[in-house]
Amino acid sequence: MATDSWAQAVDEQEAAAESVTLRKVLCKLTSAQSLLNKLIRNNLVNTTNQVEVLQKDPNSPLYSVKSFEELRLPQNLIAQSQSGTGKTAAFVLAMLSHVDPNNKFPQCLCVSPTYELALQTGKVIEQMGKYYPEVQLVYAIRGNKLQRGMKLQEQIVIGTPGTMLDWCSKFKFIDPKKIKVFVLDEADVMIATQGHQDQSIRIQRMLPKNCQMLLFSATFEESVWSFAQRIVPEPNIIKLKREEETLDTIKQYYVLCNSKEEKFEALCNIYGAITIAQAMIFCHTRKTAGWLAGELSREGHQVALLSGEMQVEQRAAVIERFRDGKEKVLVTTNVCARGIDVEQVSVVINFDLPVDKDGNPDNETYLHRIGRTGRFGKRGLAINMVDSRMSMNILNRIQEHFNKKIEKLNTDDLDEIEKIAS
Repeated sequence: MATDSWAQAVDEQEAAAESVTLRKVLCKLTSAQSLLNKLIRNNLVNTTNQVEVLQKDPNSPLYSVKSFEELRLPQNLIAQSQSGTGKTAAFVLAMLSHVDPNNKFPQCLCVSPTYELALQTGKVIEQMGKYYPEVQLVYAIRGNKLQRGMKLQEQIVIGTPGTMLDWCSKFKFIDPKKIKVFVLDEADVMIATQGHQDQSIRIQRMLPKNCQMLLFSATFEESVWSFAQRIVPEPNIIKLKREEETLDTIKQYYVLCNSKEEKFEALCNIYGAITIAQAMIFCHTRKTAGWLAGELSREGHQVALLSGEMQVEQRAAVIERFRDGKEKVLVTTNVCARGIDVEQVSVVINFDLPVDKDGNPDNETYLHRIGRTGRFGKRGLAINMVDSRMSMNILNRIQEHFNKKIEKLNTDDLDEIEKIAS
């Protein structure tokens, strides 16, 4: 029976996954901000994904909105958006539209779960804000030490929850009562992770009642949705239907192996058959990541290694080198699963499938991982290494969750590998 189950690894399933477009999010912008909007729209995906819009008030002007194209952001919002569809652009435009450059104090806060994501969001603001030079930003991140007693003059503050909370309450660098917009990026992580959850709530409770709250993420489990609605007053909610959560710009495959050595051999075969601009390879443990990075280096690949125990400055340097193309392969643990954009990444490989602490499929992490490729409508490729019946079961459950078939790939057949790149 187990053999039959193993042989029939993947059931036929219908899948229709579309990317959500976040193109226009504001109805009234200054001329400078309109230029920003046009600039960002040129690079976003134009698709027709179906979304669910859940309204707090049936009489709301957003009652009939069916896409982000129609969305205006005068109210609190909880929004689910897939990787590479422009959610960062959405909340950056929201922040820029609310800032009064004549007021030299913080007016918008953006909280990110990691140092790397905070820096990346800051780069988006700097790029878009070059048409709005009066607006300044500062990073509330570990290592950015300020003198006690000083008051920030920058209008936008981006950072991680612990430092942001300290700046608001302990050091009083920020007057939270003057904040107009509060953004929680990767809100599912903020809400679902102990520590981040408490810190984010404490920040939110210091804000004025008329502060606009925007929560964006690629995934939200039902329990997180319920909690988010409790802490965000009268929100408008936009979410994807479950069957549309995977990205149809990404082709997904799995490879059957029996050991990590066979997985490495399959990896080498893939590299020998197709051209890969840059790749991200995810491992479950630091030990496996270190071993794999060493083996790839010995094969002549330019490899970067990223894991959670590294200092934030080291992690930032590794990501910057990878983004600049100085290394072509990034081997990482889950520290890089969310939100890190590198345009040239064409392949994501799950050397180990993502599981939670109980050994169950971590569907959210899987979606975030494969979302590192196929950015902004480009075609991407995700390959999953399966080395046991248990990992095959994990893969089957991921397929069931997203209602998306993941095709089998024979890496001993070079012709078959070449076809997946076409």
